[in-house]
Amino acid sequence: MDDDEDDGPDLRRGVPASALREASTMKGTFDGETLVLVRHEGRCHALSGKCTHLEAPLADGLVVDGALRCPWHHARFSIETGEAIAAPAFEPLSRFDVDERDGMIRVVGKRRPVEVAARDSGIATRVVIVGAGAAGHACAEMLARLGHGGRTTLVDDDGGRPYDRTFCSKQYLIGMVERDACFLPGIDRDGTDRVVRVTKKVASIDATSKRIAFDDGATLAFDVLVLATGAEPKRPELPGFDLANVHLLRTLADADAIVAAAKDATRVAIVGASFIGLEAAASLTQRKLEVQVVSPDRVPLEKIVGAEVGAMIRGVHEEKGVRFHLGRDAKAFDGRRLTLDDDSTLDVDFVVVGVGVAPRTALAEAAGLTVASQDDGGGIVVDGRLETSVPGIHAIGDIARYPDRHAGRTVRVEHWVHAQRQGQYVARRLMRSADEAFDDLPFFWSAHFDTGLRYLGHVDRIRDMDVDGSIEGRDFTVRYEGDAHDEAFATCNRDLPALEVEARWEGRDFHDLEGKRS
Repeated sequence: MDDDEDDGPDLRRGVPASALREASTMKGTFDGETLVLVRHEGRCHALSGKCTHLEAPLADGLVVDGALRCPWHHARFSIETGEAIAAPAFEPLSRFDVDERDGMIRVVGKRRPVEVAARDSGIATRVVIVGAGAAGHACAEMLARLGHGGRTTLVDDDGGRPYDRTFCSKQYLIGMVERDACFLPGIDRDGTDRVVRVTKKVASIDATSKRIAFDDGATLAFDVLVLATGAEPKRPELPGFDLANVHLLRTLADADAIVAAAKDATRVAIVGASFIGLEAAASLTQRKLEVQVVSPDRVPLEKIVGAEVGAMIRGVHEEKGVRFHLGRDAKAFDGRRLTLDDDSTLDVDFVVVGVGVAPRTALAEAAGLTVASQDDGGGIVVDGRLETSVPGIHAIGDIARYPDRHAGRTVRVEHWVHAQRQGQYVARRLMRSADEAFDDLPFFWSAHFDTGLRYLGHVDRIRDMDVDGSIEGRDFTVRYEGDAHDEAFATCNRDLPALEVEARWEGRDFHDLEGKRS
Protein backbone atom coordinates (compact mmCIF):
# COMPACT_ATOMS: atom_id res chain seq x y z
CA MET A 1 0.00 0.00 0.00
CA ASP A 2 1.28 3.43 -0.92
CA ASP A 3 1.40 6.04 1.80
CA ASP A 4 -1.77 8.10 1.77
CA GLU A 5 -2.18 11.61 3.15
CA ASP A 6 -5.43 10.68 4.89
CA ASP A 7 -4.62 7.16 6.02
CA GLY A 8 -1.05 7.78 7.10
CA PRO A 9 2.00 5.62 6.39
CA ASP A 10 2.00 1.84 5.98
CA LEU A 11 3.16 0.71 9.42
CA ARG A 12 4.20 -2.71 8.16
CA ARG A 13 6.88 -0.92 6.14
CA GLY A 14 7.69 1.22 9.16
CA VAL A 15 8.26 4.81 10.16
CA PRO A 16 11.29 6.52 11.72
CA ALA A 17 11.30 6.12 15.49
CA SER A 18 12.30 9.77 15.82
CA ALA A 19 8.92 10.79 14.35
CA LEU A 20 7.07 9.53 17.44
CA ARG A 21 8.05 11.49 20.52
CA GLU A 22 6.89 10.91 24.09
CA ALA A 23 3.09 11.25 24.62
CA SER A 24 2.50 11.86 20.92
CA THR A 25 0.33 9.97 18.45
CA MET A 26 0.67 9.02 14.80
CA LYS A 27 -1.93 7.71 12.37
CA GLY A 28 -1.06 4.82 10.09
CA THR A 29 -2.38 1.64 8.51
CA PHE A 30 -1.67 -2.06 8.86
CA ASP A 31 -3.14 -4.49 6.32
CA GLY A 32 -5.79 -1.93 5.43
CA GLU A 33 -6.82 -1.17 9.03
CA THR A 34 -6.43 2.30 10.55
CA LEU A 35 -4.10 2.32 13.56
CA VAL A 36 -2.74 4.84 16.00
CA LEU A 37 0.81 4.71 17.33
CA VAL A 38 1.33 6.10 20.82
CA ARG A 39 4.58 6.53 22.71
CA HIS A 40 4.10 6.20 26.44
CA GLU A 41 6.93 6.10 28.98
CA GLY A 42 9.39 5.43 26.18
CA ARG A 43 7.56 2.44 24.69
CA CYS A 44 5.67 2.46 21.41
CA HIS A 45 2.14 1.02 21.40
CA ALA A 46 -0.09 0.30 18.40
CA LEU A 47 -3.87 0.34 18.82
CA SER A 48 -6.86 0.40 16.50
CA GLY A 49 -7.17 3.99 15.36
CA LYS A 50 -10.91 4.62 15.63
CA CYS A 51 -12.83 5.16 18.85
CA THR A 52 -15.19 2.26 19.54
CA HIS A 53 -17.96 4.74 20.39
CA LEU A 54 -18.47 6.62 17.09
CA GLU A 55 -15.20 6.01 15.20
CA ALA A 56 -13.49 9.30 15.96
CA PRO A 57 -9.83 9.43 14.78
CA LEU A 58 -7.82 8.68 17.91
CA ALA A 59 -4.62 10.05 16.40
CA ASP A 60 -6.22 13.47 16.94
CA GLY A 61 -6.70 12.72 20.64
CA LEU A 62 -4.57 13.47 23.70
CA VAL A 63 -2.39 11.28 25.91
CA VAL A 64 -3.15 11.93 29.59
CA ASP A 65 -1.82 9.84 32.50
CA GLY A 66 -1.42 6.65 30.49
CA ALA A 67 -4.74 6.96 28.68
CA LEU A 68 -5.64 8.04 25.16
CA ARG A 69 -8.59 10.45 25.12
CA CYS A 70 -10.96 10.61 22.15
CA PRO A 71 -11.11 14.04 20.46
CA TRP A 72 -14.86 14.01 19.79
CA HIS A 73 -16.65 12.72 22.88
CA HIS A 74 -13.78 12.30 25.37
CA ALA A 75 -13.89 8.53 25.84
CA ARG A 76 -10.69 7.18 27.39
CA PHE A 77 -8.67 4.06 26.59
CA SER A 78 -5.79 2.43 28.42
CA ILE A 79 -2.68 2.67 26.25
CA GLU A 80 -1.28 -0.53 27.80
CA THR A 81 -4.35 -2.75 27.36
CA GLY A 82 -6.73 -0.95 25.01
CA GLU A 83 -9.52 -1.20 27.60
CA ALA A 84 -12.23 1.47 27.44
CA ILE A 85 -11.78 2.93 30.91
CA ALA A 86 -14.25 5.84 30.65
CA ALA A 87 -17.53 6.26 28.77
CA PRO A 88 -19.00 6.87 26.28
CA ALA A 89 -16.94 4.01 24.81
CA PHE A 90 -17.31 0.53 26.30
CA GLU A 91 -15.64 -1.78 23.78
CA PRO A 92 -11.81 -2.04 23.94
CA LEU A 93 -9.36 -1.13 21.19
CA SER A 94 -7.50 -3.87 19.37
CA ARG A 95 -3.75 -4.07 20.06
CA PHE A 96 -0.93 -4.78 17.65
CA ASP A 97 2.63 -6.06 18.03
CA VAL A 98 5.33 -3.45 17.50
CA ASP A 99 8.99 -3.99 16.59
CA GLU A 100 11.16 -0.96 17.31
CA ARG A 101 14.84 -1.26 16.42
CA ASP A 102 17.49 0.23 14.15
CA GLY A 103 15.73 3.58 14.32
CA MET A 104 12.47 2.28 12.84
CA ILE A 105 9.00 1.40 14.20
CA ARG A 106 7.16 -1.42 12.46
CA VAL A 107 3.84 -3.08 13.23
CA VAL A 108 4.28 -6.81 12.75
CA GLY A 109 0.96 -8.38 13.72
CA LYS A 110 -2.32 -8.21 15.58
CA ARG A 111 -2.41 -9.28 19.20
CA ARG A 112 -5.06 -11.22 21.04
CA PRO A 113 -7.39 -8.96 23.05
CA VAL A 114 -6.48 -8.49 26.69
CA GLU A 115 -8.87 -10.28 28.99
CA VAL A 116 -9.84 -7.81 31.68
CA ALA A 117 -9.28 -9.75 34.87
CA ALA A 118 -12.30 -9.86 37.13
CA ARG A 119 -11.30 -8.60 40.56
CA ASP A 120 -12.71 -10.63 43.41
CA SER A 121 -13.15 -8.02 46.11
CA GLY A 122 -14.27 -10.60 48.61
CA ILE A 123 -17.62 -8.85 49.05
CA ALA A 124 -20.92 -10.68 48.67
CA THR A 125 -22.86 -7.46 48.20
CA ARG A 126 -26.21 -7.71 46.45
CA VAL A 127 -26.35 -4.62 44.25
CA VAL A 128 -29.70 -3.50 42.85
CA ILE A 129 -29.71 -0.75 40.22
CA VAL A 130 -33.02 0.97 39.46
CA GLY A 131 -32.97 2.43 35.95
CA ALA A 132 -31.22 1.23 32.78
CA GLY A 133 -30.43 4.57 31.19
CA ALA A 134 -26.97 6.08 30.82
CA ALA A 135 -25.99 5.87 34.50
CA GLY A 136 -27.65 2.54 35.32
CA HIS A 137 -26.32 0.74 32.25
CA ALA A 138 -22.78 2.04 32.80
CA CYS A 139 -22.84 1.00 36.46
CA ALA A 140 -24.08 -2.52 35.64
CA GLU A 141 -21.62 -2.91 32.77
CA MET A 142 -18.65 -1.94 34.93
CA LEU A 143 -19.76 -4.22 37.78
CA ALA A 144 -19.98 -7.10 35.31
CA ARG A 145 -16.58 -6.19 33.88
CA LEU A 146 -15.11 -6.28 37.39
CA GLY A 147 -16.63 -9.68 38.18
CA HIS A 148 -19.76 -8.70 40.11
CA GLY A 149 -22.33 -9.46 37.43
CA GLY A 150 -24.00 -12.40 39.13
CA ARG A 151 -24.69 -10.33 42.25
CA THR A 152 -26.03 -7.33 40.35
CA THR A 153 -29.69 -6.85 39.42
CA LEU A 154 -30.69 -4.18 36.91
CA VAL A 155 -34.33 -3.14 37.29
CA ASP A 156 -36.14 -1.18 34.60
CA ASP A 157 -39.78 -1.02 33.56
CA ASP A 158 -38.92 -0.32 29.92
CA GLY A 159 -38.02 -3.94 29.21
CA GLY A 160 -35.97 -3.33 26.09
CA ARG A 161 -32.23 -3.31 25.62
CA PRO A 162 -30.41 -0.25 27.01
CA TYR A 163 -29.89 2.33 24.28
CA ASP A 164 -27.95 5.50 23.62
CA ARG A 165 -30.42 8.33 24.18
CA THR A 166 -28.24 10.81 22.28
CA PHE A 167 -29.19 8.97 19.07
CA CYS A 168 -32.86 9.81 19.67
CA SER A 169 -32.41 13.47 18.70
CA LYS A 170 -29.44 13.02 16.39
CA GLN A 171 -28.44 10.02 14.25
CA TYR A 172 -31.65 7.98 14.46
CA LEU A 173 -34.02 10.94 14.18
CA ILE A 174 -32.10 12.24 11.16
CA GLY A 175 -32.25 8.83 9.49
CA MET A 176 -28.48 8.36 9.38
CA VAL A 177 -28.68 5.00 11.18
CA GLU A 178 -31.18 2.21 11.65
CA ARG A 179 -32.87 1.64 14.99
CA ASP A 180 -30.55 -1.24 15.94
CA ALA A 181 -27.59 1.16 15.94
CA CYS A 182 -29.06 2.94 18.98
CA PHE A 183 -28.49 0.05 21.37
CA LEU A 184 -25.62 0.15 23.84
CA PRO A 185 -23.04 -2.65 24.06
CA GLY A 186 -24.12 -5.68 26.08
CA ILE A 187 -23.67 -5.50 29.81
CA ASP A 188 -22.11 -8.93 30.19
CA ARG A 189 -18.66 -9.92 29.08
CA ASP A 190 -17.65 -13.44 28.03
CA GLY A 191 -16.62 -15.48 31.05
CA THR A 192 -18.41 -13.25 33.57
CA ASP A 193 -21.55 -13.89 35.55
CA ARG A 194 -24.56 -12.37 33.85
CA VAL A 195 -26.28 -9.36 35.33
CA VAL A 196 -29.83 -10.24 36.37
CA ARG A 197 -32.46 -8.22 34.50
CA VAL A 198 -35.85 -7.48 36.05
CA THR A 199 -38.56 -5.79 33.98
CA LYS A 200 -40.90 -4.32 36.57
CA LYS A 201 -41.89 -0.95 37.94
CA VAL A 202 -40.57 -0.10 41.39
CA ALA A 203 -43.38 1.12 43.65
CA SER A 204 -41.46 1.88 46.85
CA ILE A 205 -38.19 1.58 48.74
CA ASP A 206 -37.90 0.41 52.34
CA ALA A 207 -34.54 1.82 53.41
CA THR A 208 -34.76 0.17 56.86
CA SER A 209 -35.36 -3.41 55.73
CA LYS A 210 -33.35 -2.85 52.53
CA ARG A 211 -36.01 -4.03 50.13
CA ILE A 212 -37.69 -2.55 47.09
CA ALA A 213 -41.31 -3.33 46.29
CA PHE A 214 -42.70 -3.66 42.78
CA ASP A 215 -46.13 -2.61 41.58
CA ASP A 216 -47.20 -6.27 41.44
CA GLY A 217 -46.51 -6.71 45.16
CA ALA A 218 -43.25 -8.65 44.82
CA THR A 219 -40.17 -7.46 46.70
CA LEU A 220 -36.40 -7.67 46.21
CA ALA A 221 -33.70 -7.39 48.88
CA PHE A 222 -30.51 -5.41 48.45
CA ASP A 223 -27.30 -4.67 50.29
CA VAL A 224 -26.54 -1.67 48.10
CA LEU A 225 -29.15 0.24 46.11
CA VAL A 226 -28.20 2.48 43.18
CA LEU A 227 -30.90 4.86 42.02
CA ALA A 228 -30.57 5.85 38.36
CA THR A 229 -34.14 6.82 37.58
CA GLY A 230 -33.24 9.73 35.30
CA ALA A 231 -35.49 12.63 34.41
CA GLU A 232 -38.95 13.13 32.97
CA PRO A 233 -39.58 15.53 30.05
CA LYS A 234 -41.94 18.37 30.86
CA ARG A 235 -45.21 18.66 28.96
CA PRO A 236 -46.78 22.15 28.96
CA GLU A 237 -50.22 22.29 30.53
CA LEU A 238 -51.79 23.96 27.52
CA PRO A 239 -54.99 23.24 25.59
CA GLY A 240 -54.38 20.51 23.03
CA PHE A 241 -50.93 19.51 24.27
CA ASP A 242 -52.33 16.13 25.30
CA LEU A 243 -53.20 15.25 21.70
CA ALA A 244 -51.62 12.25 20.00
CA ASN A 245 -49.68 14.42 17.53
CA VAL A 246 -47.87 16.34 20.29
CA HIS A 247 -44.66 14.47 20.99
CA LEU A 248 -42.07 14.58 23.74
CA LEU A 249 -38.52 13.51 22.89
CA ARG A 250 -36.72 11.59 25.61
CA THR A 251 -36.96 7.87 24.90
CA LEU A 252 -36.39 5.64 21.91
CA ALA A 253 -40.15 5.07 21.80
CA ASP A 254 -40.59 8.85 21.56
CA ALA A 255 -38.15 8.95 18.65
CA ASP A 256 -39.99 6.04 16.98
CA ALA A 257 -43.24 7.98 17.19
CA ILE A 258 -41.68 11.13 15.71
CA VAL A 259 -40.04 9.17 12.88
CA ALA A 260 -43.42 7.60 12.09
CA ALA A 261 -45.18 10.99 12.22
CA ALA A 262 -42.58 12.55 9.91
CA LYS A 263 -43.23 10.01 7.13
CA ASP A 264 -46.58 11.53 6.18
CA ALA A 265 -45.93 15.10 7.32
CA THR A 266 -44.61 18.25 5.70
CA ARG A 267 -44.63 20.76 8.57
CA VAL A 268 -43.65 20.56 12.24
CA ALA A 269 -43.38 23.01 15.11
CA ILE A 270 -40.73 22.63 17.80
CA VAL A 271 -41.84 24.18 21.08
CA GLY A 272 -38.71 25.06 23.01
CA ALA A 273 -35.24 26.11 21.82
CA SER A 274 -33.36 23.76 24.16
CA PHE A 275 -30.50 21.62 22.88
CA ILE A 276 -32.95 18.74 22.43
CA GLY A 277 -35.42 21.00 20.65
CA LEU A 278 -32.82 22.42 18.28
CA GLU A 279 -31.30 19.01 17.59
CA ALA A 280 -34.79 17.77 16.73
CA ALA A 281 -35.23 20.81 14.46
CA ALA A 282 -32.01 19.99 12.62
CA SER A 283 -32.88 16.31 12.33
CA LEU A 284 -36.40 16.87 11.01
CA THR A 285 -35.17 19.51 8.56
CA GLN A 286 -32.85 16.87 7.17
CA ARG A 287 -35.92 14.64 6.80
CA LYS A 288 -37.20 17.36 4.42
CA LEU A 289 -39.84 18.80 6.75
CA GLU A 290 -40.61 22.51 7.11
CA VAL A 291 -39.53 23.27 10.68
CA GLN A 292 -40.53 26.22 12.88
CA VAL A 293 -39.17 26.80 16.38
CA VAL A 294 -41.21 28.59 19.03
CA SER A 295 -39.49 29.85 22.19
CA PRO A 296 -39.88 32.67 24.70
CA ASP A 297 -36.09 33.12 24.63
CA ARG A 298 -34.61 36.19 23.00
CA VAL A 299 -31.66 34.15 21.73
CA PRO A 300 -31.55 30.34 21.63
CA LEU A 301 -29.40 28.81 24.39
CA GLU A 302 -28.27 32.26 25.58
CA LYS A 303 -28.18 31.23 29.25
CA ILE A 304 -25.83 28.30 28.54
CA VAL A 305 -23.56 29.47 25.72
CA GLY A 306 -24.07 33.25 25.62
CA ALA A 307 -25.82 35.53 23.15
CA GLU A 308 -23.07 35.41 20.50
CA VAL A 309 -22.83 31.62 20.30
CA GLY A 310 -26.62 31.30 20.55
CA ALA A 311 -27.03 33.68 17.62
CA MET A 312 -24.49 31.65 15.64
CA ILE A 313 -26.47 28.46 16.24
CA ARG A 314 -29.66 30.22 15.18
CA GLY A 315 -27.88 31.29 11.99
CA VAL A 316 -26.81 27.73 11.25
CA HIS A 317 -30.44 26.63 11.46
CA GLU A 318 -31.82 29.53 9.44
CA GLU A 319 -29.35 28.80 6.63
CA LYS A 320 -30.98 25.37 6.37
CA GLY A 321 -34.51 26.78 6.31
CA VAL A 322 -35.57 26.61 9.96
CA ARG A 323 -37.85 29.52 10.94
CA PHE A 324 -37.76 30.96 14.46
CA HIS A 325 -40.51 32.60 16.47
CA LEU A 326 -38.55 33.97 19.42
CA GLY A 327 -39.97 35.93 22.30
CA ARG A 328 -43.17 33.94 21.81
CA ASP A 329 -44.93 31.26 23.86
CA ALA A 330 -47.22 28.55 22.58
CA LYS A 331 -50.82 29.11 23.71
CA ALA A 332 -52.89 26.21 22.34
CA PHE A 333 -52.98 23.47 19.69
CA ASP A 334 -56.05 22.09 17.95
CA GLY A 335 -54.32 19.22 16.19
CA ARG A 336 -53.58 21.17 13.00
CA ARG A 337 -52.94 24.75 14.11
CA LEU A 338 -50.58 26.00 16.82
CA THR A 339 -51.64 29.31 18.36
CA LEU A 340 -48.98 31.57 19.87
CA ASP A 341 -49.39 34.06 22.69
CA ASP A 342 -49.78 36.97 20.23
CA ASP A 343 -52.67 35.04 18.59
CA SER A 344 -50.66 34.35 15.46
CA THR A 345 -50.97 30.76 14.21
CA LEU A 346 -48.79 28.11 12.60
CA ASP A 347 -50.28 25.37 10.44
CA VAL A 348 -48.40 22.16 11.30
CA ASP A 349 -48.89 18.40 11.10
CA PHE A 350 -47.43 17.70 14.52
CA VAL A 351 -45.59 19.30 17.42
CA VAL A 352 -42.40 18.28 19.24
CA VAL A 353 -41.93 19.63 22.76
CA GLY A 354 -38.45 20.36 24.15
CA VAL A 355 -38.88 22.57 27.20
CA GLY A 356 -36.71 20.76 29.72
CA VAL A 357 -36.91 17.86 32.14
CA ALA A 358 -37.53 17.25 35.85
CA PRO A 359 -35.57 14.68 37.90
CA ARG A 360 -37.52 11.58 38.94
CA THR A 361 -37.11 11.76 42.72
CA ALA A 362 -40.54 10.61 44.01
CA LEU A 363 -39.27 7.15 45.06
CA ALA A 364 -36.36 8.64 46.98
CA GLU A 365 -38.47 11.30 48.66
CA ALA A 366 -41.07 8.74 49.78
CA ALA A 367 -38.27 6.58 51.19
CA GLY A 368 -37.03 9.44 53.36
CA LEU A 369 -33.90 10.36 51.39
CA THR A 370 -32.87 14.00 51.38
CA VAL A 371 -34.09 15.70 48.20
CA ALA A 372 -33.34 19.29 47.20
CA SER A 373 -36.23 21.66 46.66
CA GLN A 374 -37.23 22.81 43.20
CA ASP A 375 -36.02 26.29 44.10
CA ASP A 376 -32.56 24.78 44.74
CA GLY A 377 -32.56 22.90 41.44
CA GLY A 378 -34.02 19.60 42.65
CA GLY A 379 -32.33 16.23 42.74
CA ILE A 380 -31.37 13.69 45.39
CA VAL A 381 -28.66 15.10 47.64
CA VAL A 382 -25.52 12.94 47.66
CA ASP A 383 -22.02 13.31 49.08
CA GLY A 384 -18.74 13.30 47.18
CA ARG A 385 -18.97 9.52 46.81
CA LEU A 386 -22.49 9.77 45.36
CA GLU A 387 -24.07 8.23 48.46
CA THR A 388 -27.41 9.59 49.66
CA SER A 389 -28.41 10.57 53.18
CA VAL A 390 -29.16 6.87 53.80
CA PRO A 391 -25.98 4.75 53.90
CA GLY A 392 -25.90 2.03 51.28
CA ILE A 393 -28.13 3.92 48.84
CA HIS A 394 -26.49 5.82 45.97
CA ALA A 395 -27.97 8.18 43.37
CA ILE A 396 -26.39 8.78 39.97
CA GLY A 397 -27.13 10.59 36.74
CA ASP A 398 -29.75 13.29 36.21
CA ILE A 399 -31.20 12.82 39.71
CA ALA A 400 -27.95 13.32 41.65
CA ARG A 401 -27.15 16.67 43.28
CA TYR A 402 -23.49 16.28 44.21
CA PRO A 403 -20.66 18.54 45.48
CA ASP A 404 -18.58 19.65 42.51
CA ARG A 405 -15.18 20.95 43.61
CA HIS A 406 -14.65 22.62 40.23
CA ALA A 407 -17.82 24.71 40.64
CA GLY A 408 -17.38 25.06 44.41
CA ARG A 409 -20.99 24.10 45.18
CA THR A 410 -23.51 21.31 44.69
CA VAL A 411 -24.76 20.82 41.14
CA ARG A 412 -27.14 18.57 39.26
CA VAL A 413 -26.02 17.88 35.71
CA GLU A 414 -28.20 16.48 32.90
CA HIS A 415 -25.46 15.23 30.55
CA TRP A 416 -25.30 11.76 29.03
CA VAL A 417 -21.56 11.13 29.44
CA HIS A 418 -21.52 12.59 32.95
CA ALA A 419 -24.26 10.16 33.99
CA GLN A 420 -22.27 7.26 32.52
CA ARG A 421 -19.13 8.35 34.36
CA GLN A 422 -21.05 8.52 37.64
CA GLY A 423 -22.30 4.98 37.08
CA GLN A 424 -18.79 3.73 36.38
CA TYR A 425 -17.46 5.54 39.44
CA VAL A 426 -19.99 3.92 41.80
CA ALA A 427 -19.24 0.48 40.33
CA ARG A 428 -15.51 0.94 40.89
CA ARG A 429 -16.11 2.25 44.38
CA LEU A 430 -18.27 -0.73 45.29
CA MET A 431 -15.50 -3.00 44.01
CA ARG A 432 -12.97 -1.06 46.10
CA SER A 433 -11.02 0.21 43.11
CA ALA A 434 -11.88 3.89 43.67
CA ASP A 435 -11.33 5.69 46.98
CA GLU A 436 -11.32 9.35 46.01
CA ALA A 437 -14.48 11.44 45.65
CA PHE A 438 -16.17 11.68 42.25
CA ASP A 439 -14.31 14.41 40.38
CA ASP A 440 -15.14 14.17 36.67
CA LEU A 441 -15.84 17.40 34.85
CA PRO A 442 -19.26 17.69 33.21
CA PHE A 443 -19.03 17.33 29.43
CA PHE A 444 -21.52 17.23 26.55
CA TRP A 445 -21.66 17.69 22.82
CA SER A 446 -24.41 18.97 20.57
CA ALA A 447 -24.80 18.65 16.79
CA HIS A 448 -26.58 21.19 14.56
CA PHE A 449 -26.39 20.11 10.93
CA ASP A 450 -22.64 20.19 10.14
CA THR A 451 -21.78 22.39 13.15
CA GLY A 452 -20.93 20.79 16.47
CA LEU A 453 -20.27 22.15 19.94
CA ARG A 454 -18.25 20.62 22.77
CA TYR A 455 -18.96 21.98 26.25
CA LEU A 456 -16.90 21.34 29.36
CA GLY A 457 -17.61 22.39 32.93
CA HIS A 458 -20.69 24.06 34.39
CA VAL A 459 -21.83 27.67 34.73
CA ASP A 460 -25.26 28.63 36.09
CA ARG A 461 -25.11 32.23 34.92
CA ILE A 462 -22.48 33.71 32.61
CA ARG A 463 -20.62 36.68 34.06
CA ASP A 464 -17.79 36.96 31.54
CA MET A 465 -16.61 35.38 28.28
CA ASP A 466 -13.17 35.11 26.70
CA VAL A 467 -13.34 34.24 22.99
CA ASP A 468 -10.49 32.96 20.84
CA GLY A 469 -11.18 32.68 17.13
CA SER A 470 -14.32 33.60 15.22
CA ILE A 471 -17.80 32.76 16.49
CA GLU A 472 -19.32 33.94 13.21
CA GLY A 473 -16.76 31.82 11.36
CA ARG A 474 -17.68 28.79 13.51
CA ASP A 475 -14.10 28.20 14.56
CA PHE A 476 -13.54 29.23 18.16
CA THR A 477 -13.07 28.51 21.83
CA VAL A 478 -14.96 30.33 24.58
CA ARG A 479 -14.09 30.35 28.24
CA TYR A 480 -17.00 31.25 30.50
CA GLU A 481 -16.86 32.55 34.06
CA GLY A 482 -19.89 32.43 36.31
CA ASP A 483 -21.10 34.53 39.20
CA ALA A 484 -19.96 31.92 41.70
CA HIS A 485 -16.44 31.64 40.22
CA ASP A 486 -17.48 28.51 38.33
CA GLU A 487 -16.23 28.12 34.77
CA ALA A 488 -16.94 26.35 31.51
CA PHE A 489 -15.25 25.96 28.14
CA ALA A 490 -16.92 25.55 24.75
CA THR A 491 -15.35 24.81 21.38
CA CYS A 492 -16.45 24.68 17.76
CA ASN A 493 -14.15 22.92 15.27
CA ARG A 494 -11.34 22.90 17.87
CA ASP A 495 -11.27 19.50 19.54
CA LEU A 496 -7.73 19.45 20.95
CA PRO A 497 -8.10 22.59 23.12
CA ALA A 498 -11.16 21.01 24.76
CA LEU A 499 -9.10 17.94 25.68
CA GLU A 500 -6.23 20.06 26.97
CA VAL A 501 -8.45 22.28 29.12
CA GLU A 502 -10.21 19.20 30.50
CA ALA A 503 -6.91 17.64 31.55
CA ARG A 504 -5.59 20.93 32.91
CA TRP A 505 -8.69 21.58 35.03
CA GLU A 506 -8.48 18.02 36.34
CA GLY A 507 -4.87 18.61 37.35
CA ARG A 508 -3.67 15.78 35.08
CA ASP A 509 -0.28 15.41 33.40
CA PHE A 510 -0.10 15.75 29.64
CA HIS A 511 2.29 17.08 27.01
CA ASP A 512 1.25 20.34 25.34
CA LEU A 513 1.25 19.27 21.70
CA GLU A 514 1.10 22.60 19.93
CA GLY A 515 1.92 21.02 16.60
CA LYS A 516 -1.31 19.02 16.57
CA ARG A 517 -3.56 22.06 16.54
CA SER A 518 -5.06 23.03 13.25
